[in-house]
Amino acid sequence: SIASINGDPRWKDVPMERFVDETDILIVGGGPAGLTAAIRAKQLNSDLRVCLVEKSAEIGNHILSGACIETKALDELIPDWKDKGAPLNTPVTRDLFYY
Repeated sequence: SIASINGDPRWKDVPMERFVDETDILIVGGGPAGLTAAIRAKQLNSDLRVCLVEKSAEIGNHILSGACIETKALDELIPDWKDKGAPLNTPVTRDLFYY
């Protein structure tokens, strides 16, 4: 069952104001697919109101694979990404090896 938060002390100091907005396209998740979808939608129709919501503090913050990426798709999506100084280098702060 779903319980009301009214009267629950855990929610006492949590602001519960609702935000209302209108959008043409709502994308949930700022990972590679969501970010690409948002960029491409605006490229195809700049009049569209595109909204991307992400649970992390920053877009793509949970992309922690450490994988090297093939840049062909990025070149097609944003041809001048290198000139814009895209932050593609993430410093390694910890390394673990399990066996």
